[in-house]
Amino acid sequence: MERLESGNIKSETPLPSASILFICGSFFKFEGSISIFRKRLRMKEPVRILSDLHLGHRVSRITSIESLRPLISGAATVVFNGDTWQELALMFRDKSAGMLEELKTLCREEGTEPIFLSGNHDPGWPGAGWLELAGGKILITHGDALFFDGSPWSREAIAGQDAIRELWSQHHAAADDAGERLRLAREIARYLVPKTFPKGKKLWQRILEAICPPQRALKMLHAWLTQADAAVDFADKFFPHAEVIIIGHFHRSGIWKKRGRVVINSGAYLPPGNALWLDYENGYLSCGKVIETPDRYTRGAAIGIWHIGAQPPIKNVL
Repeated sequence: MERLESGNIKSETPLPSASILFICGSFFKFEGSISIFRKRLRMKEPVRILSDLHLGHRVSRITSIESLRPLISGAATVVFNGDTWQELALMFRDKSAGMLEELKTLCREEGTEPIFLSGNHDPGWPGAGWLELAGGKILITHGDALFFDGSPWSREAIAGQDAIRELWSQHHAAADDAGERLRLAREIARYLVPKTFPKGKKLWQRILEAICPPQRALKMLHAWLTQADAAVDFADKFFPHAEVIIIGHFHRSGIWKKRGRVVINSGAYLPPGNALWLDYENGYLSCGKVIETPDRYTRGAAIGIWHIGAQPPIKNVL
């Protein structure tokens, strides 16, 4: 894979619709295009990738779906990589469901096909829980399957290790099978539904949430520091052909080169983190910051462009 441009970011035919392809992905493996009965059906490009909108959540920065129009516009397909809406949080669910329908309407108006991947806050989406582009060279998955306990910093995970081990004992194949691993991640997500939620968007409020109990902050920091290594470990086991792994979940955006692979976390729309956009088209993957104003989300300039599958191989990417 050839790196064409780089920037610095600190870790912080008419074709069947993409939604039909996504449902088929429950039974067949996506590879940017997917194999169905030995025929290749390509997704419409450009494919835009976003994650962790958390629509309707009390502290989500997205207060109006219309503000997302500039961010959606121009994409033929948008992959929403998990935690798009608050499926499990009863106190936010009705508002979130309404905003989700508005998002689907906006996509229709823009001629954009949405694909929704499952996350730990919305595990009920159909499909395999991951997507592959560029013949398997790009892997997209939310990220909650990377760690044993899904969200190790959550109060419920800290207190519920015995129950999580019991869930693992019921999914023996999860150690070696990607589909079973993602099914287990969904079960863990349903077990770890938070009993309390952040009460404000201000930095001091978010810090106070993070340090109670004290080990929560330590586990959060550990997850931030090790997410890229965990993503590479996941790809080594389940997706060995992946050159790029795109995740969300950790609410900490960043770009890392690890053991011959590139890991990109597209961040989140909750404070204090920021968000990234990614586009894939004609063999090129680009990435940049999402520029946020009170009433508008737009794509900032690309901070990285990669030629996927190019020679020299990925190990020589700068």
